[in-house]
Amino acid sequence: MTTRPANADDMPYRIAVLCYLYDHEGKLLLLHRNKPPNADMYSPVGGKMELDTGEGPHECAVREIVEETGLELAIEDVRLTGIVSERAYEKETHWLIYLFEVMRPIAHNEVQWTQFDEGKLEWHELDQVMNLPIPETDRTIMFPLIQEHRGGFFMVHIDCSVDPMRWTVHESVKANVPA
Repeated sequence: MTTRPANADDMPYRIAVLCYLYDHEGKLLLLHRNKPPNADMYSPVGGKMELDTGEGPHECAVREIVEETGLELAIEDVRLTGIVSERAYEKETHWLIYLFEVMRPIAHNEVQWTQFDEGKLEWHELDQVMNLPIPETDRTIMFPLIQEHRGGFFMVHIDCSVDPMRWTVHESVKANVPA
């Protein structure tokens, strides 16, 4: 049984990356997760930074892509598109999440496996993502922002300690490039 902290001051802070990989048709690679957080839901490839080694966000993105897809990319192949800070996500943890997009289309055969201990990798049409079981923060805030800012940048703070959750976009730079 997990004991939840009494208030937001008692919650641990986690730092992670999420990586958005698109194919030549614009489909998005998502992981149907087996494990928490967000078990039985879909999310982009990603994971927690290795803070004890001093790992940087770009290094983490490249490492997580290799670990979850087998695809080896250079740091120059990933681009920071957004930063999300979440207060009291699921009343358990604060998160700082760096969002990366891979700068080139990924061929399906470049992904070395589709099933591993974290879950199952699947390609999805962008207009179908909202029909999938995804976390509410992703549905309401992160996925729309990541699509609006492809080639650009945004920073958003989400306060999950209140109901309904509130969010503020602190930076927004949209690219004039077709998605």
